[in-house]
Amino acid sequence: MKISYNWLKNYIKTDLPATAIGELLTGCGLEVESIDKFETLKGSLNGLVVGEVKTREKHPDADRLSVTTVDVGTGTLLNIVCGAANVAAGQKVIVATIGAKLYPTAGEPFEIKKSKIRGQLSEGMICAEDEIGTGTSHEGIMVLDADATIGIPVKDYFASKDGYPKAEEDFIFEIGLTPNRADAASHVGVARDLVAVLNCQAAIDQKTAATQAELALSLQLPQVNTFKADNNDLPIKVVVEDAEACPRYSGLTITGVKVTDSPEWLKNRLKSIGVRPINNIVDITNYVLHELGQPMHAFDADKIKGGKVIVKKLADKTKFKTLDDVERELSGEDLMICSAGDKPGEAIPMCIAGVFGGSESGITEKTTSVFLESAYFSSTSIRKSSKRHSLKTDASFRFERGTDPNITVYALKRAALLIKEIAGGTISSEVVDVYPKKISHFKVPFSFENCNNLIGKRIDLKIVKSILLSLDIVIEHEGTDALLLSIPPFKVDVQREQDVVEEVLRIYGYNKIEIPTSLNSSIQYAEKPDKEKLQNVVSELLSNNGFSETMCLSLTKGEYSEKLPSLNAAHNVAMMNPLSSDLNVLRQTLLFSGLETIAYNINRRNADLRLYEFGKTYMSIPNGDTKKYTETKHLSLFVTGRKQDEGWNAKNDAVTFYSIKGYVKAILDRLGLDNCSLAECKGDIFSQGLSFSRNKKVLVEFGAVSKALLKVMDIKQEVFYADFKWDNVIESLKKITVMYQEVPKFPEVRRDLALLIDKAVKFEQLEQLAYQSEKSLLKAVNLFDVYEGDKLPAGKKSYALSFTLQDENATLTDKQIEKIMEKLVKAYQEKAGAEIR
Repeated sequence: MKISYNWLKNYIKTDLPATAIGELLTGCGLEVESIDKFETLKGSLNGLVVGEVKTREKHPDADRLSVTTVDVGTGTLLNIVCGAANVAAGQKVIVATIGAKLYPTAGEPFEIKKSKIRGQLSEGMICAEDEIGTGTSHEGIMVLDADATIGIPVKDYFASKDGYPKAEEDFIFEIGLTPNRADAASHVGVARDLVAVLNCQAAIDQKTAATQAELALSLQLPQVNTFKADNNDLPIKVVVEDAEACPRYSGLTITGVKVTDSPEWLKNRLKSIGVRPINNIVDITNYVLHELGQPMHAFDADKIKGGKVIVKKLADKTKFKTLDDVERELSGEDLMICSAGDKPGEAIPMCIAGVFGGSESGITEKTTSVFLESAYFSSTSIRKSSKRHSLKTDASFRFERGTDPNITVYALKRAALLIKEIAGGTISSEVVDVYPKKISHFKVPFSFENCNNLIGKRIDLKIVKSILLSLDIVIEHEGTDALLLSIPPFKVDVQREQDVVEEVLRIYGYNKIEIPTSLNSSIQYAEKPDKEKLQNVVSELLSNNGFSETMCLSLTKGEYSEKLPSLNAAHNVAMMNPLSSDLNVLRQTLLFSGLETIAYNINRRNADLRLYEFGKTYMSIPNGDTKKYTETKHLSLFVTGRKQDEGWNAKNDAVTFYSIKGYVKAILDRLGLDNCSLAECKGDIFSQGLSFSRNKKVLVEFGAVSKALLKVMDIKQEVFYADFKWDNVIESLKKITVMYQEVPKFPEVRRDLALLIDKAVKFEQLEQLAYQSEKSLLKAVNLFDVYEGDKLPAGKKSYALSFTLQDENATLTDKQIEKIMEKLVKAYQEKAGAEIR
């Protein structure tokens, strides 16, 4: 949200610079993300002065150039070569002196330098209006009035004369407005917070301000006490058929207006905050919106048939063309502003209430009568219509968050007076105000003791009351240790005592709360294993091995569930009002989030990636007439590209299946999850994959992502992926008891076997057979060589295995070792069909 510094000072008397105000606003919760300079004329006419042409002679070497001498009030005449045909001695002109930077209406800015033009010295430039950005004409230089004072800045000359553009400077605050601060979505709203902060500071310094009259500053609101209806020639009746969606609707009629361009001051106000001026009537409604936070709409009163405005919901699929000339199909839930039709009970749509106007009833240059709308709509109704039609407007932005129901008539009068002043006309009806059920203030009991306990500091009662009064919170009753407060409805997020305490704290200043010198703590039981600690352990392990952590949105494309048969689109948890089709469901897997990240990085020439993410997946399972929703935590790993960064002493090897397997095994080992069973993982995710299980629960699946899936994601290099079922990992860790074990006193023994086996036999089978044959002394089995070639019989392969044997109570004898190896050989021959080589 953009707030103008100059505009803001209309409502608060302060000489604080923009930077100081920015710091105060950030301190009270309105975070100023940037402060940008705004100039109504680029460069603010700096370096331009009024000069008088003393002499003018034809250039000796150019027919279209003139050599002039110009007096700019310095005591020395400037020699200036000029190409304008209308330059003449005695003229008062605009002179750009050496060093001045000009910002032409069209083209790039340039700096005036001392130079020679066709051999003649030129010490400046006599300017046309397009050369200084004040117009588009290049027919000749600008000739000023004869009474213009030589040497004064052109900025000052323009400011003193009517009909010239004014060079004004402003500073624009870019405020990151949080959704709960609807009360600050305007210049008056921001000024109210600023008044409260400055009054609080004064109360701290002086220990005063316990009543409204004693406050150092007050909010200076525009006066509307001169408002009155000139006649009642064009009354328009208002009928609200849906009071729940439209609790209040106010309006009035103005006739005899002249629609034209807005005056410069109004255009500049709107331009400064990024709003495009349209015409004086529309600009005034936009001005009041950004001034007071009350959205308004102006209808061409002559287009309102039957002299009646009807607020209602129309039939589903009704066609309606909006101001952008797009024909939209309405929902039966869209609140519409309509006029009466030719037939009884007929309603013709004119505007999507609180969102966007219609093309048929808007203000044009032919409009002479205006019906002004100022209403309070249900935030829920406006939010749904805005999302449904993908229309985000300044009006819907405010209505969605909640506006002030008690400001509609005041805003209406403010806009009507501005229209009379700028566009002429007469107010031709009384204010119509349909407000059947008044919205009351929130009544909140407030304890000083609770306030101090929540904040952690005792704040003087006078300071607390100063803050509350400055925020327009009414103190209805005051006791010795408590207050009964009346909170105005525009404070949509302040309805409880805790909310009031938050208001006090943010105005008082978070930085004024001292850090305590002592810290109190209580002993708490923590469930084992500690999930956060385990996650940190694994995160550190992966980060230390070159992985980068990613955090992706839980929202994803619904169409992804169609890419994998293993995902069921019926199990998607769909969003009711998605931001876009790319974010319309909750993800069923972390796979696509990771692949999107990889594709994004590869497209930016970052192809060597190691990524991990802790995240949740979501599913909706039909359960009779209802649905059962599940939420599961996962850890995903992604590896792609080269093993090492490019270097003169580094191999240019790509990561392989065994790279991802090594990382998976490292995580399981770090967590103490040994004795996991390994199985082949089949499905549509992996072209080749494995899984580790424990107690019949799959802990992790990993492998190479299928080429078909990579093609869908436009990834042209191999990607290896691991999916840890983190909830299963945590469950398995609950059953593990960590015990101390002494370092063995007796040595290990290694023996090797070379086996000729069928190609279908896997290492896991051989490993299991080894542990089944020798359960006490066999400590490890390792595959250290594999050979397949034409020197072996068809369908055969050669495995070289190593076996680590150890007795923790004695040194193994040759006889014991030979006996164990014989058992192993026998088991392999009988159960695996192996031949000993």
